[in-house]
Amino acid sequence: MSSVTGDKFDTIRKSIKAFPGGPGLYFMKDSAGKVLYIGRAKNLRSRVASYFQQGGDLLSSRGPKIVEMVKRVASVDFLETANEVDAVLKEARLIKDIHPPYNTDLVDGKTFPYLEITTGDDFPGVYVTRKPRAKGNRLFGPFASAKELRAVQVVLQKIFKFRTCNLNISAKDDKRRFFRPCLLYSIKQCTAPCADRINKGDYKKIISDLIHFLRSKRSTVLKQLKKQMEQASARLEYEKAAMLRDRIRLIERLDRRGEPELDVQPEVFAAEPAEALEKLQKLLETPQPIRVIEGIDIAHIAGSESVGSLVKFIDGRPFKAGYRRFKIKTVAGVDDYAMIAEVVRRRYKYALKGEELWPDLILIDGGLGQLHTAQKALEDIKAPQITITALAKREEEIFIRGSDKPLRLSRNNPALKLLQYVRDEAHRFAQHYHHILRSKKILR
Repeated sequence: MSSVTGDKFDTIRKSIKAFPGGPGLYFMKDSAGKVLYIGRAKNLRSRVASYFQQGGDLLSSRGPKIVEMVKRVASVDFLETANEVDAVLKEARLIKDIHPPYNTDLVDGKTFPYLEITTGDDFPGVYVTRKPRAKGNRLFGPFASAKELRAVQVVLQKIFKFRTCNLNISAKDDKRRFFRPCLLYSIKQCTAPCADRINKGDYKKIISDLIHFLRSKRSTVLKQLKKQMEQASARLEYEKAAMLRDRIRLIERLDRRGEPELDVQPEVFAAEPAEALEKLQKLLETPQPIRVIEGIDIAHIAGSESVGSLVKFIDGRPFKAGYRRFKIKTVAGVDDYAMIAEVVRRRYKYALKGEELWPDLILIDGGLGQLHTAQKALEDIKAPQITITALAKREEEIFIRGSDKPLRLSRNNPALKLLQYVRDEAHRFAQHYHHILRSKKILR
């Protein structure tokens, strides 16, 4: 080891002593501040220190790729999390966002599952899904482990006896009483609404109790199960006691989840691309099909650490290689309009030179003011006539060039859902990452 490398590692070892001993993420960075690798740990201090131990054999314990990465590391930063589940969800999101070159896991498009209750049905079902309905449902999650969630679903069904089948069951269907229920009814794990063995009101009460249970601390049910376990153990019924113990552990794992609004997975709620693009073309009245969409957003904290983001979608799907992040250079203080103008000018000057292709649609995160600002920036650089829109949050109003009146579409309209996906990706790519890491200034 050279003296330069030794001095560098000594500095890193000293910094690691200040790391917390709890769960979180760590970030290996090179001399330019670029994130090379994102890792997760139960004990941040211990885990990160293991990379830089004197006399340690990284080659045999971690492999040649990690050895190569460690040689490039100039500093290590961390993000402390509330628990291990929070670390799992944030790790996956950040790896998808910034694509560190030495991460090989979690780089695909796989998402975390939800527990979905189809509350819009006459007799709601309860499902483990990675693709929830667009409406008429209640979501819990995302959950860190699909295997654990499926096991929990089985336990919950034994307690609440809800249905998990995909049958279309209507309360008005009189023929249900002739239907033969499945095995789950025979073993008392389902109330068989399919065969009219329970009325709509009683079944809705079951679902209401289930939702309350999932939202609460579940103390009453856990106390009952623990009491049953103790009684079984006292009667020397050890197999039953072990089964109850496992059931208790599974229910306690219901807390190993995020929240739909906080741990956003925008790719989960995307519309079917072909249909969305067709409807979007009709909505915007473009002569050519819309294939390439670029979304722009701004993120800052009271004007500091300001960044702009650009995401690219091709044929209705994210094209991660086309994502860009811009450090705002010309704007001081809080001026979102000026920041949008800077990002637009910097991004499309390359298209103006013929070095990159123009998109079919530019989407700005914001309202009429943001749209006019982006239009003016394009005019300033003498850009050709590009279709440009803005999508405002809350009311989800669509502003189109040439009109001061916004368009309002139904929340389930595929065109709106695609625009929301692009807007949310741009927002998340800038804002979410920025908020998480701003205090560490990892963003470069």
